[in-house]
Amino acid sequence: MQSEVGEGGTSAVFRAHHASHGTVAVKVLKEKLRQDRTAVARFLREARFGERVQHPNVVRTIEIGEAGLGMHFLATEWAVGEILEKYAKRQGPLAVDEVSTIVTQIADAVHAAHAVGIVHRDLKPDNVMYDPTSRQVKLLDFGIATDTDTAPEQRLTRAGFFVGTLMYVAPEALSGELVGPLADQYSLATIAYFLLTGCLPFPAKTPREMFSQLLSQPPIPINQAKAGLKFSPSIESVVMRGLSKEPAKRYSDVLVFAAEFRDAVEKPAEEDKPGFGAKIASLFGRSKK
Repeated sequence: MQSEVGEGGTSAVFRAHHASHGTVAVKVLKEKLRQDRTAVARFLREARFGERVQHPNVVRTIEIGEAGLGMHFLATEWAVGEILEKYAKRQGPLAVDEVSTIVTQIADAVHAAHAVGIVHRDLKPDNVMYDPTSRQVKLLDFGIATDTDTAPEQRLTRAGFFVGTLMYVAPEALSGELVGPLADQYSLATIAYFLLTGCLPFPAKTPREMFSQLLSQPPIPINQAKAGLKFSPSIESVVMRGLSKEPAKRYSDVLVFAAEFRDAVEKPAEEDKPGFGAKIASLFGRSKK
């Protein structure tokens, strides 16, 4: 081990040197939890999920092991850059083209997880490593991810208790029921909203307020999020559809959401003006005469 670089509720992350892979990140379960069967099971499940999701935008799992009694560790590639949350707070609001690049890569990573039956459940800027120079994204932390094939008796979260980060969690997760891939799309839409505006879709100041607003109120339209910030109707439409309270009203999957967002960003401003479609139809109509 070289130095500690981060700490969460259940584990600490160190920068270390690996004999075969050079610099790596090593996550170690905290000592106080090493005899906690549920904590150990979550840690090992995260490691297994990381092995299953193979994608350029997901940190690569290098080694899983136990160093001494109960000292479980997970070694992953060392991702270059900084936590997206820190970058966005320092540099944001970000330009729409940069947000599109980030959203597309996160969507690709999440879709790779969905393809092998894994729902991340904790998508947020704090779980994304970002290199501004290369604009490369790496998705981190499958600590509370779930397998869509998990039987109820095998779940590590009790029914009625939601997991995730309240500011980014989908409304359907608040019931504590097992959520599907569309919950990750909601979280990704929230990330897009935050990167574009520096704000979140709900103005709650306490967890209780946030819980209530997620269940009962519509999110603030992105064009009303911050004074002086305006986005095209197409961008607003895509982001707000991704934030639909009802999963069925969102896009069919994260890749479609990302593609629609990218198209909205790349669409010429002229195409978003009222009456543009009618003008095009009129031109084509005249050309046929």
